[in-house]
Order: sequence, then structure tokens, then C-alpha cells
Amino acid sequence: MVVRTEPHRSQPTSRTPLIPKRTARRVIGTVACSVLLAVAAYAVSSKVRRPFPSDHTPEGAYMRIALGVNQDDPRAFFAYLETDAQWASFTIREMRAKASKRISESYPEPQRTEMLEPYKLAAGASDGAELFARLYAQRGWARRLRKDLSGVAKVEVEGDRASVVTAQGTRWAFRVRDNGIWGITLFTAELLAEASKATRDLDAVSAAAADYDSGRAK
Repeated sequence: MVVRTEPHRSQPTSRTPLIPKRTARRVIGTVACSVLLAVAAYAVSSKVRRPFPSDHTPEGAYMRIALGVNQDDPRAFFAYLETDAQWASFTIREMRAKASKRISESYPEPQRTEMLEPYKLAAGASDGAELFARLYAQRGWARRLRKDLSGVAKVEVEGDRASVVTAQGTRWAFRVRDNGIWGITLFTAELLAEASKATRDLDAVSAAAADYDSGRAK
């Protein structure tokens, strides 16, 4: 908003009080800050209205991830994880849900409560996207992304892999999915390791549950 003021058309007289220099500087500083904030707000709103590049490009996928991180909405960019990371998220949720069911049905107390507690976060997720969102919050993954989500300086593509290089020099690795959308690889190794652990845990839980069932049947 531009504020228009009428210029003084006469020189101050003895009856015209002068504004102290300190007060004048404060007023000028306040007005300047207001103008800068208005310009910044307009710039941000203009960027939001500008269409993103296609998510079939690494830059487009990166920008959608950045938006989801800034809005603290990891579910919004689950589609921009690479395929292995997505499948690992679904596997974790499924294995933990199955293990929780076996524990609830067969384990005696206090083992039942003790075993169910660490599985609640994953087992209670409705799907892979929610599982990812819960781990994202629990493990502070936002910090990894927030360290540098500056503008894109360049994109390097080599086959099914790409690197998005930011203005600050950070490289974010992407891999193209079968549907043509590019997915970030940042969380893949950790999610795959967690999926393997969840699968092993289910095997152990099932074996113990079978022992408890057998003991009660005797």
C-alpha cells in the first residue's frame, strides 16, 4: 500500500514545532520497514501464483518438496519420494500392524503392553504416506531438508538419476519413477533399513506368539 502525503509548502516558522531528529529517524525507519514488508509479501504471493515446473522434471519435484517442507506437510510431498522409499513406508506400516495384532492376540501381560508401545506410531498409521509423516516428525527429518532449500542453481541429469544443485551449493539427489515423476532419494536408505527391521521383528513376534499359544493349549 502506498501512503501519499502532501508536501509542506512553507518553511517552518517559530510557531511550527520541529520534529526531533531521533523521532524523525524512528518514523522514517518504521515507514521503511513497512514498505519492505509490503514488497516482500507481494513478492512471495507472486511466486505462489506462478505455476511450478512439471513434476516430471527434477526441478518441479524439488519445488513441490520445498513447499511441503515450508508448510510442514510431509504427506504433501510423499509422492516425490523415490519408489523404493514409498514401498518401504508401506512395508513398515504393514509389518508393524501385523506384529501388533499378533502381540495383542497372543502375548500375556506385561509383555503385551511392553511390546505394543514402540509399535504404536507405525502400526497406527493409515497408509504409507501417514507412516512417512509420523517418522518425519519423530526423527526430525525436517532439519535435513531445511538446511538448504534455496533456489535452484542448476540441474544435472544422467539417465534415471539427477542432482538438483541449490544456490548455496547443496546437492539433492533424485531418481525418476516409472510414472515419470522424480523422487528424492534422501530418506530411502533409512526407510529400507526400517522396513527390513520391521519384517524381521514380525518373524520374531510370530514365533513367540506361536509359543505362547502352544503353552496355553497344553
